[in-house]
Amino acid sequence: MTAAGGVTAIHHNPAELLQRLVRFRSVNPPGDERECVEYIGKLLQAAGIPVTIVAKEPERPNLIARLRGSGDAPPLLLQGHADVVPTEGQEWSVPPFEGRIMDGYVWGRGTLDMKDGLTMMVCSLLRAVEEGFVPRGDILLAVLSDEEAGGDCGARFLVEQHADLFEGVRYSIGEVGGYSLHLEGKRFYPVQMTEKQVCWLRAVIKGPGGHGSVPMRDGAMARLGHILTALNTHDFPVHITDAAEMMIESLAENLEEPAATRYRSLLDPSRTDDVLREMGEVGKGFHPLLHNTVNATMVSGGSKINVIPSEIELKLDCRLLPGFGPDDVIEEIEKVCGEELELQVERFEPVPDVMDISLLPALESILRELDPGMSCVLPLLVSGGTDGRHFGRLGIQTYGFTPVSLKEDEQFMQMAHAADERISIEGLEFGTAAMYSLLQRYGQA
Repeated sequence: MTAAGGVTAIHHNPAELLQRLVRFRSVNPPGDERECVEYIGKLLQAAGIPVTIVAKEPERPNLIARLRGSGDAPPLLLQGHADVVPTEGQEWSVPPFEGRIMDGYVWGRGTLDMKDGLTMMVCSLLRAVEEGFVPRGDILLAVLSDEEAGGDCGARFLVEQHADLFEGVRYSIGEVGGYSLHLEGKRFYPVQMTEKQVCWLRAVIKGPGGHGSVPMRDGAMARLGHILTALNTHDFPVHITDAAEMMIESLAENLEEPAATRYRSLLDPSRTDDVLREMGEVGKGFHPLLHNTVNATMVSGGSKINVIPSEIELKLDCRLLPGFGPDDVIEEIEKVCGEELELQVERFEPVPDVMDISLLPALESILRELDPGMSCVLPLLVSGGTDGRHFGRLGIQTYGFTPVSLKEDEQFMQMAHAADERISIEGLEFGTAAMYSLLQRYGQA
């Protein structure tokens, strides 16, 4: 839709744009992001914004658009992914790819992760063109494939093969953050500053093989059972990183007693685990921010039901705190399991040890203007992974800032990827206004 002939341009109605994006079934796997990416490209090109398409695989392209600025500030990168997670096995109240508007919400897969963020970014660029606004620095928009499966066809590919597209960029705006979080009767806005590191390990567990009719004790299967039980029943050591300390101190400074003291107690390693247990469900959200975590996710072994296997393969999804490496978590695993294991690193994606928080005050100012009743912005350590880790390899600091005004009974992390994923139209418009305000304020002294 264009503004010609009295028809409202689509960026004036973010809910309509989000509806259209939801209807592209860009489920990963396999991804099939091409139609969604091309649609966004056509909108931008129609507004006169130049677009570059690069792809590792034809059906999984990435789009880079550039809105020229005055050159008074470095380029700013807005980045969001077009792929979404599957819906199989979930019971939805509405078809997940219909993009239905109901009860003041847009419903569908990707409405929170993260086609809402793409909507905010695209609307802001189109509005800037319509109003003739020239930002202080170039604004780059990257519409990415494959984030939900690691970014090999998306951000990782771009960083490794097309780093020149991001020359001069210091800051990136992406997921996760900017959504309201209600704690202890107050309203906070977490903004991601860093994230845990992906570390995938492969363990080979060996033992004597034999015939299935002969009892076997302490074989590979028994060792597997011991390892899985140990991982399930033992806590890993507490680690207080700068990122977690900054987040928890910011939270405690804005709480009243005794809540403030309770949260600060999380920063005392001798008390951390006890306090987390006392905090119940809230504590579960803080647990991975204070520990390296390990989950067994894949097991394979054996060739016949009547043959006792002599070798079993176990795969572990480890998420490491900033500053830690594979050797650190391998040592922790072996201490928990009580034995040396044949562990091989299959994938490790580090994040920078240093955070650049210089853009954080501007983001807080934007949110406070839109929500005067908020307490503060929380610098967030994210327990999962995002495309921000890939851009970090280029020295780019990512801020999770796709703002959504949520109700008190709504939790972002519980709604994203879940059945009946949805975003209120009011919350989407809140985020779109915040994103455009960022373009206006970026580069101000």
